Amino acid sequence: MTQLRDTTIWITGASSGIGEALALKAAESGAKLVLSARREAELQRVRTACADPSKVAVLPLDLLAFDGGDAVAKAEACFGPIDVLVNNAGISQRSRLVDTSMEVYRQLMELDFFAPVALTRALVPGMRTRKRGHIVMISSIAGRIGAPQRTGYSAAKFALAGFTEAARAELWRDGVRFTAVYPGYVRTQISVNAVKGDGRANGVTDHNIAGGISAEDCADDIWDAVETNQEEVMMGGKEVFYERLKRYAPQLFSFALKRSTPKA
Repeated sequence: MTQLRDTTIWITGASSGIGEALALKAAESGAKLVLSARREAELQRVRTACADPSKVAVLPLDLLAFDGGDAVAKAEACFGPIDVLVNNAGISQRSRLVDTSMEVYRQLMELDFFAPVALTRALVPGMRTRKRGHIVMISSIAGRIGAPQRTGYSAAKFALAGFTEAARAELWRDGVRFTAVYPGYVRTQISVNAVKGDGRANGVTDHNIAGGISAEDCADDIWDAVETNQEEVMMGGKEVFYERLKRYAPQLFSFALKRSTPKA
């Protein structure tokens, strides 16, 4: 089992939402934390809110422009080797295929897929040497269901799911564990910060997001999955049912999905 107490945990996207909730919960459990995001002031706010700020370090990081090896060296300079990496940083999308620029598609893939791959790749050698380590990949239900107006986001999250499954199969003998997390609708700023087809922020909260589960409940489920070494965990409401429907009745699922999609 992966215990949180006295474990060194690195969380990306820790300045708000699920990342912030994960940090606060882990701090309550006695973990040492390295918090990363672009907004240093917000990271400092989260650090101050943690149970013991002296066990929390802030490492500002732009995951669209960074060096994985350098980032890992800075993170491990805080409290020593990283035991658990939570790849939580990411951005969503709210635009149709025909309205989305290739620049936006590349941004989505860079942040939602290539950045977590780069951090994982940089950390794994040390974990293999120590014969222990845990990588937590925050994917999405959109990484299991091709959600309309999220073609790039779904593509990146599907890719992340495949990478995680393959990496788990390669590295389990070396003591490196992987937990893939598939949240559904969670009450965060994800839809506000989502990119439109031209790269502008969406700026509004979807009604599905507004009616989702809390970030705190999501964080509880994630840490429970990590501590019990679950390989996958999914949380949410009706969207979890849709994932099951796709698996067991794919034609019915396709029929329903197409008819739930607004016309252009």
